[in-house]
Amino acid sequence: MREGVLIRWGWLRAMYIYTIVGAGGMGLAMLLFPGATQSGLGYPPQDPFVFGVYGSVLLAAGLLAILGLRFPLQFVPLLLIQLVYKPVWLLAVVLPHALRGEFPSYAVVISMIFLTYIIGNLIAIPFRYVFGTNAQA
Repeated sequence: MREGVLIRWGWLRAMYIYTIVGAGGMGLAMLLFPGATQSGLGYPPQDPFVFGVYGSVLLAAGLLAILGLRFPLQFVPLLLIQLVYKPVWLLAVVLPHALRGEFPSYAVVISMIFLTYIIGNLIAIPFRYVFGTNAQA
C-alpha cells in the first residue's frame, strides 16, 4: 500500500453495502417484477428490453459489490463507474428536462438517491491511492 494515503475503510465498505442493497435490490426487482416495480415507483411504461438491461446492470453492480466487501481496493472501479455515470445522467438527462419544466416526481427520487451515491463515493474512494504513482519503478 502507498505510504501516506488515507483510506476510509468504513466508508468503502458502507458504499459496497449500499450498492448491494440499493442497486442490487433494485436490479433484482426490475428483473423479477418489472411491472410491479414500474407501477410501484410511478415509472411510465418502458420498453421491457431496455428496462431489463438496466435492471441487469444494477444487479451486476450489486453482485460485484459483494466482492468489494472482501477486496475493497480492487473493486474501487465499480464505485468510480457509479461516480461517473450518475452525474452524467443528472447533467445530460435531468437538467435539460428540469429546465423545460418536465420533472416528474419519480425523477426527483432517483436524483436524490443518485446524489447520495455521488457524495458517498466522493468520500469513500481513495483517489490518491487510485491515481497515485508508485515510487518503485
